[in-house]
Amino acid sequence: MTEPRGELAFIHWIRSQLPSADPRVTIGPGDDMAELRLPDGGRVLVATDTILDGTHFDARRDPLPDIGWKALAENLSDIAAMAAVPVGAVGTLALPRDFTMAQGQDLFTGLKRCADEFDCPWVGGDITSWDQRLAITVTVLAHAERPVRRSGARAGHCVCVTGRLGGSLLGRHLTFRPRLAEARRLAEAAPLAAMIDLSDGLSTDIGHLCRESGVGVCLEAARVPVSDDAVQLAARDGRTPLDHALNDGEDFELLFAVAESDVARVLVLDLGVEVTVIGRFVPAAEGCTLVDSQGHALDLKPGGYEHWR
Repeated sequence: MTEPRGELAFIHWIRSQLPSADPRVTIGPGDDMAELRLPDGGRVLVATDTILDGTHFDARRDPLPDIGWKALAENLSDIAAMAAVPVGAVGTLALPRDFTMAQGQDLFTGLKRCADEFDCPWVGGDITSWDQRLAITVTVLAHAERPVRRSGARAGHCVCVTGRLGGSLLGRHLTFRPRLAEARRLAEAAPLAAMIDLSDGLSTDIGHLCRESGVGVCLEAARVPVSDDAVQLAARDGRTPLDHALNDGEDFELLFAVAESDVARVLVLDLGVEVTVIGRFVPAAEGCTLVDSQGHALDLKPGGYEHWR
């Protein structure tokens, strides 16, 4: 029998190996960031991500400043998913041996531009070189009085999303703006029950919210906001624009749950980006479904990206 393998299965196994109770850990694995209690009683949120040449970008084609921007921006998107505020960032650059000083400077220029624009001090890290392709790991610290977790969605809550989805590989996956300010304004306007950023694709990331919250979901296909890039890609590859919106990933928009009684309070906000109600959370026994344009309820299967699968 083939051994099950994949990012999600491995994370599940790792979580089973960790202590169930540690007073220093106030939020453990399962959210966009972990939270630790400090000796003085304060708390700090922490998250880390790695991006790899050939998987998350192509250094032969993509501008190095854009790659640097993405390395930090996707970590800042994790901070946005908790409605938190950045404190600082460190990182490791694993540079190819033939990388020039000018290339390294171009890479860091984009990273620093992102750090400055979103007020996240870059405070150091490590530089190595090797005979492989470029790899960048960034770790960020943040704080929030009430971090928004993935585990608070309940049956009856509305499913909302910012922006438009799909087709990010046409370039938006490198130049997106993490929704830090938008997340905090949403959290100020109404109690957000759960939230996640869309990195692996709507069909996959909604499953993370459902698992952590112990609910199912029913999405309406006609309400899913489809980007122009998704339409453009669909014309090239024969997939539907909706398929791209559900499964492409790296949109880095916010997907969140809010009570129906509070949803009007977030829809009237002028965020500079649209907010759309795309469905409802339902009891877990009802599973995850997508209602198509004919009113048929189809199984919503995770079709987004999963590492090591």
